[in-house]
Amino acid sequence: MSRTYKATGINLKTQALGESDKIVTILTREFGLIRAVAPGSRKYNSSLGGRSGMFVVNELLIAKGRSLDKITQAQTLKTYPGLAKDLGKLAASQYLAEIVLCEALSEQPQEELYDLFNEHLHRLEAVSSVNQFGVLAHLAHGVFHLLALAGLTPQVQICCISGRPIKPDFTNPNWQVGFSIPAGGTVSLEARELLLREGQREMRAEGQRSRGAEEHGEINDQFPVPHAPCPISNAQTIVVHRQEIPVISCRLGAMELALLQHLSQPEIMQIDGARDYDWLSVEQILRQYAQYQLGRPIRSATLIDSYFAANHDATF
Repeated sequence: MSRTYKATGINLKTQALGESDKIVTILTREFGLIRAVAPGSRKYNSSLGGRSGMFVVNELLIAKGRSLDKITQAQTLKTYPGLAKDLGKLAASQYLAEIVLCEALSEQPQEELYDLFNEHLHRLEAVSSVNQFGVLAHLAHGVFHLLALAGLTPQVQICCISGRPIKPDFTNPNWQVGFSIPAGGTVSLEARELLLREGQREMRAEGQRSRGAEEHGEINDQFPVPHAPCPISNAQTIVVHRQEIPVISCRLGAMELALLQHLSQPEIMQIDGARDYDWLSVEQILRQYAQYQLGRPIRSATLIDSYFAANHDATF
C-alpha cells in the first residue's frame, strides 16, 4: 500500500506544534476530514507557511504517519483574501467552519460538503463592505444549507403540530408564530393552544375518573387515559399527548418567518421591508437550533455578537 496520497482540501483549523510546525485540519473532497502536520510552516519564508493558513485551498501530497500524516507538498489552488480583511466576514467564515467540522466525516469522500462550504465562503467574500449586515444574511443562508445537507433542516414551512402550511401574515402587525427547537421548527400558536386546552380537559377527566375509582375502591391505573383527537380542520386531527406539547423557544413575526422560509432557496432572496435586526433575529434562531442539533456551542458566534453589536451601535 502506498505511503503517500493526493488530496484537494481547504484548511479549516490550525494549531501550533512544537517550535516551527502546525497541525492543520483539512476538509478534502476525496477523504473527508484529515489532520496533518505542516512541517516548518511557522518558519520565516517557509514554503508551507501561507499554504497552511485558514481557508486556503491546496492540492496536497501527504505522507501517512503512525499518529499524524505529514504534508510533503502543497500547491495552492484558491484563497479568500477578502475574508481576512473584514472582521465580520472572517467571523462568519469561522462560524461556518465550526459547523463543517461537526458534520464532516473522515476516511470517506465529502464532495458535497466541500463544494457547499467553498460556495458560501465565495458568497461571503463577495458581500459589499458597505452593507455589513449583508454578512448576516449570507451567514444565515450558509448555516441553513449546511444543516440541510446534514439532514437537520428546521421545519419552517409547516406547523410541527398540525402539519398545515404556515404563511406569514403581513396585514396583521401583531401576527406571530412559535418556533420550538426541541420539536424542530415552527409551531402554530393556535394549534398549540388547542392542544393545551385538550390536555387540560383530559386532565380534568382523568381526575374525575380517579375520584370515581377511589369511591368504589378501585385501582387508579385500571383506568388508562385515552388519547383524544383534537380537530384542527375537517381533514386533519392531532393526537393529544400532554408530554408532547412542544415548548416554544421563541416567537417570530411575519418578516422573520418570511426570511427563514426563503433560506431554502439557492440564492439569497431580497424581501422588501427586511431590516437589519430581522436578520439578527434569524441568525440567533438558527444558532440556537444548530447548537441544539450539533450538541455543542458555536464559539465563533461570540465574535459575531461583538462585531455586529458594535456595528449596530455605530449605525444607529
